Amino acid sequence: MAPRPELDDSSGDMRKEVPNMNEEKAVPIGAAHSTVALIEGEQEQDDPWDLPELQDNGVKWADLDTKGKILRVVISVGKFILLVGCLYVFVCSLDILSSAFQLVGGKAAGDIFQDNSVLSNPLAGLVIGVLVTLLVQSSSTSSSIVVSMVSSGLLKVPTAIPVIMGTNIGTSVTNTVVAMTQVGDRNKFRRAFAGATVHDFFNWLSVLVLLPLEVATGYMYKVTGLLIDAFNIQSGENAPELLNVITDPVTEAIIMLDESVISGIATGDAEAKNKSLIKIWCDTFKNTTLMNTTVPSVLNCTSPSLCWTDGNLTWTLKNVSQTFNIEKCRHIFVNANLSDLAVGLILLALSLLVLCSCLIIIVKLLNSMLKGQVAMVIKKILNTDFPFPFGWVTGYIAILVGAGMTFIVQSSSVFTSAITPLVGIGVISIERAYPLSLGSNIGTTTTAILAAMASPGETLANSLQIALVHFLFNISGILLWYPIPFTRVPIRLAKALGNVTAQYRWFAGVYILSCFFFIPLFVFSLSLAGWQVLVGVLVPIVVLLLFAIVVNVLQARRPQWLPSCLRSWDFLPLWMHSLEPWDHVVSWMLGHCCCCCKCCQLKSPDEEEEEAVVKEGKGVHPLDNPVMNGKDDAPIVMRATSL
Repeated sequence: MAPRPELDDSSGDMRKEVPNMNEEKAVPIGAAHSTVALIEGEQEQDDPWDLPELQDNGVKWADLDTKGKILRVVISVGKFILLVGCLYVFVCSLDILSSAFQLVGGKAAGDIFQDNSVLSNPLAGLVIGVLVTLLVQSSSTSSSIVVSMVSSGLLKVPTAIPVIMGTNIGTSVTNTVVAMTQVGDRNKFRRAFAGATVHDFFNWLSVLVLLPLEVATGYMYKVTGLLIDAFNIQSGENAPELLNVITDPVTEAIIMLDESVISGIATGDAEAKNKSLIKIWCDTFKNTTLMNTTVPSVLNCTSPSLCWTDGNLTWTLKNVSQTFNIEKCRHIFVNANLSDLAVGLILLALSLLVLCSCLIIIVKLLNSMLKGQVAMVIKKILNTDFPFPFGWVTGYIAILVGAGMTFIVQSSSVFTSAITPLVGIGVISIERAYPLSLGSNIGTTTTAILAAMASPGETLANSLQIALVHFLFNISGILLWYPIPFTRVPIRLAKALGNVTAQYRWFAGVYILSCFFFIPLFVFSLSLAGWQVLVGVLVPIVVLLLFAIVVNVLQARRPQWLPSCLRSWDFLPLWMHSLEPWDHVVSWMLGHCCCCCKCCQLKSPDEEEEEAVVKEGKGVHPLDNPVMNGKDDAPIVMRATSL
């Protein structure tokens, strides 16, 4: 057999000869997809956080005939209409999801708020705000409960401030759950989960700084008190309904809730515990008349002159209110003989199904629509900074855009959940999603301020002060974690978590359950046992965590400052400093429990990379040399050319 030529690494010319195929190879030749890779040498690995190029692989517009152009326009318009429809159903399903959570856990949330002795503990108040917002899936609802308790005098404003901080954390779980719908693609899931959790890290870091500051100095209570005293604010109109005008016809046809029941339970109304959250009568009439009523004793009479006895009965004149039901509501559960829990579970399952289906369709539509020139224009508009020296202004404009959009949709969960898929598919960078999320925090507080200004005169000051505390908390957090690029720690933490969850996708579920359920529930349980137990258990845990964080930082940057035994965690068992053993356990469990479930068969990064190469047409090309792929049985197709 004639010898075959081999490429020179430096010039690409065929000058060396490869020994006969029967001879033993001295040095194995590495795999390469094409001869260009051999010429240019090994390239650096792509940064997974770089926005992908959404290339259009279809026929160009100029190459289409008239019929093809008309067909493409019709299809594009149809996709756009379907996208808007899915967004509408998505928003409605979020509203139904909130109602379902209130039916399932709303009364429990009211009972949690009723324990004022626990709420006096700032840390317990914080986790109660997280848990209640998690139960009702609405920071507006949990905030309104707090406002009701403050207005009724059951809760002081300083005591309510940690609870408001907790509601800010609890509302960020929705978009984190939404990111889970992109778990099928590793890189999309990396970006989507980081884009969602950057909101979580901002809220948690802000609480870690501002809660101790508030407990020590009363900073937010004093500043908002000065604002209330400085401005003679009068009671105004209700907050404007913008998006609700569009979604209410659908959501109110499915379910309507009596929001006063949860607030009544929290404020100690005994009758509210026996009421159903499902609203039955939409049109009622209340009539107050002066009637003769019996009272237990003379001491219970309205006045001595209006009190008399008749045998063993004591009578008095008292204003009695009677409610007359006029017209029933028209939602589908108005005549259903089901408990609140049953209706809540039905709506919870259906709303989650519709929510996930809409998100999957939205992602597919965005992937098919945002390609080529259209994608380049949108990405350039969303992610490009202003020219020097005004580049720093771009982020603050994004904050204003996020606040404005959240004010329009009247829900930070809806807005952040809508941009999460866009971060996943690579249309919005995480650096741009961060200020948009900060703006959504501001937007949701402005709605609460307008709602508080509609309160009656006697409760206006307290209601407005709580709303201003929420606003000041988010403004203070932005000042801490945004103006200086070095302080944008939430972005770095979110990217680190995104890398971990991209490699071990099951860890995303562990994160959600731990941060929003198990840890708050654990702290709440300790708070029920009293201050001594809470401090005795949490202080050693916090000290241990701080020690681990400091050692990790020093291991990465200044290992010479550490003793030799602490320069790595290898002295610990592997399961204590690596997720690899846990990954084997989870993979084994999924393999045995869900062996037929395709979504559970998560592929390794190498397998996904190979599939992506084949899918993008980057496999074996006519110019590729199969001999260089490292396979002994590859046919020799390259011929020697004359030099």
